[in-house]
Amino acid sequence: MSFEPFLLTPIPDHDKIDVYLKHGGYTALVKALKEMSPEKITEEVISSGLRGRGGAGFPAGRKWSFLPKDSGKPIYLCVNADESEPGTCKDRELMLRHPHLVIEGTIITAFAIKCNHAFIYIRGEFAEEARQLHRAIATAEAKGYLGKNILGSGFDLKISIYRGGGAYICGEETALMTSLEGGKGYPRLKPPFPAISGLYGCPTIINNVETLCNVPHIVNRGANWFKSIGTERSTGSKIFSVSGHVNKPGNYELPMGTPLRELLFEHAGGIRNGRNLKAVIPGGSSVPILTADKIDVNMDFESLAEAGSMLGSAAVIVMDESTCIVHAAMVISRFYRHESCGQCTPCRQGTTWMYRILHRLEHGKGTMEDIDLLLDICDSVEGNTICPLGDASVPAVRTSIKQFRDEYEYHVINKKCLVQLGKRFE
Repeated sequence: MSFEPFLLTPIPDHDKIDVYLKHGGYTALVKALKEMSPEKITEEVISSGLRGRGGAGFPAGRKWSFLPKDSGKPIYLCVNADESEPGTCKDRELMLRHPHLVIEGTIITAFAIKCNHAFIYIRGEFAEEARQLHRAIATAEAKGYLGKNILGSGFDLKISIYRGGGAYICGEETALMTSLEGGKGYPRLKPPFPAISGLYGCPTIINNVETLCNVPHIVNRGANWFKSIGTERSTGSKIFSVSGHVNKPGNYELPMGTPLRELLFEHAGGIRNGRNLKAVIPGGSSVPILTADKIDVNMDFESLAEAGSMLGSAAVIVMDESTCIVHAAMVISRFYRHESCGQCTPCRQGTTWMYRILHRLEHGKGTMEDIDLLLDICDSVEGNTICPLGDASVPAVRTSIKQFRDEYEYHVINKKCLVQLGKRFE
């Protein structure tokens, strides 16, 4: 079955509202406000099977349904645009090239959950993306699609943009809310969950940018259309951010369940310089590594879990035979050490020790005992922290050892890389 991208549409100047309107923009909002109730929109999204595109994959409509019916408090919507997972650049492209789709999805979602004030929490480094969203909000307000009494429906919505300080941890939903409230970006213990007590102690829904960009299309075309794409349990399309040693790195919108081999060798043009594939991280730096013989797997939540990894944010990081796996694990570990908020001792200490041990192994100063010590530290960190950052620091280290232990031992015995530095960085 042929597939036409509907999120990353190749339409020039799609960031301009007149172009967006010409190609059907805001028709879903008109339909939602004039023909559907908030409950009906939520039912349609539940029926579509739309799952969160930020990494966790939780059903979006079910999350909305957890909101209390009569709490007497305002309901808030937080759009998670703090895209900081290494290798991930899908939300950035949506905000940069399709900001009105982001805004329309936000307005419809706010209407569905009966929210009158939505916040877009955007990564601090995304300066141009923030400017695009500001322009989109201003032009949408000027056309009557946002603000007071939208399209005469009686529904009011204000959208505020908040630029974060560049902290990876603020992509975690409770740390995001703490930062929005003006505090240090520390994650919170759950329960209570945000849908019950979130921003300012009020019921709050937090959705990823890509998740909300699907909502206008589901409202316009229906749940059955969305379910016709992808797999039975992983419906719709997904934006795969492919980086690393491929000929054509970039964002590719494809149906859920697309084979990883097809993504790498047909869409991304294969491995650069005619080299052999060595390993792939299929869902961002926080998921387990797959070896080259494991790429005959479909890119959906269930298939990757069965293969021993995760879809995550669908950031596909490709490593060819010139890659030193110990060096790759060290670089990833350095990132998590730097980004740990320090609130939890296992994460604060564990990420530091993982990096230090990997650093000495990479530089020819490690011992055989260090390899098993790394695995012990992984066990001590995983499952023992408030938020998932500690857990995220573990998979690359653990799977790199289990699948490439010979490289680690070579570093110990020979005091150098199995892959020479000169060849590695050609």
